[in-house]
Amino acid sequence: MTTMLRPAPPGAIPEPGLAKKPGRRTRRVLGYLALGAAAVAVLLPFYWMIMSSLKTNNDVFTIPVQWLPADPVWSNYADIWRKSEMSTWLGNTVLLSAAVTLLQVFTGSFAAYGFAKVRFPGRDVLFLAYIGTLAVPWQSYMIPQFIVMSKLELTDTLWSIIALQAFGPLGVFLMKQFYETVPDELIDAARIDGMSEYGIYRRIMLPLSVPALASLTLITLVTTWNDYLGPLLYLRSPDLWTIQLGLKSFINQYNAEYALIMTGSVLSVLPIVVIFLAGQRYFVEGIATTGLKG
Repeated sequence: MTTMLRPAPPGAIPEPGLAKKPGRRTRRVLGYLALGAAAVAVLLPFYWMIMSSLKTNNDVFTIPVQWLPADPVWSNYADIWRKSEMSTWLGNTVLLSAAVTLLQVFTGSFAAYGFAKVRFPGRDVLFLAYIGTLAVPWQSYMIPQFIVMSKLELTDTLWSIIALQAFGPLGVFLMKQFYETVPDELIDAARIDGMSEYGIYRRIMLPLSVPALASLTLITLVTTWNDYLGPLLYLRSPDLWTIQLGLKSFINQYNAEYALIMTGSVLSVLPIVVIFLAGQRYFVEGIATTGLKG
């Protein structure tokens, strides 16, 4: 037995979902197109850099642009290691990035636990004063800082960069925002069971804050890897140069070797891109959860 569909009576109001569905779909398609265009605009320079690293010097700036080299020159990646101290520069950069990242993650998460879950007089004022240092540009106090490092005889050593960047207010802010999403009842129950504050931090807070820790790790790692001004001030010996200083000296020495310059740029960017893509899921999740509260 079939059921006949009756037409809607004159003047009937259509269902809201049916009226809004075509418009909503159109907006979604336009949004995807806009995001795709933005992604292409962001990724296009990186694609051109990679393709230029596989060209000869004469083909890098040809008009019209060759987006795909006809005969890739893979030997550029061997020549850059032979003509420069790429292994030394990358080794110093990896060492500094790893040391600074580990220290900032530890100090930032540990201090954030105190500000978020430990009650002591002047806690909020101290936190605001510490976070307020984010508004002070480093250029305004880098000269007094350099004088202090000189008196401590830490200039021209990797220890100067590690000591200066071992603490960061941004990490404390991010981790505190995440710790505030952890219920206080969980912390109080651990204290009633006799667990110390250090035990709560190590056994409860750290396992729960993996996404936030991953976000802080990626942010610190990228910032330290791309730092140029700090190593420029404190690292004078060529055997202590990072990849940023090394590439600058290489450009000055081989300013006509455009393909090799692009090859060095690819090698300097590639490790950090791989690390970011590997931890992208945790990074997005950590950034999203640090904006929530309680």
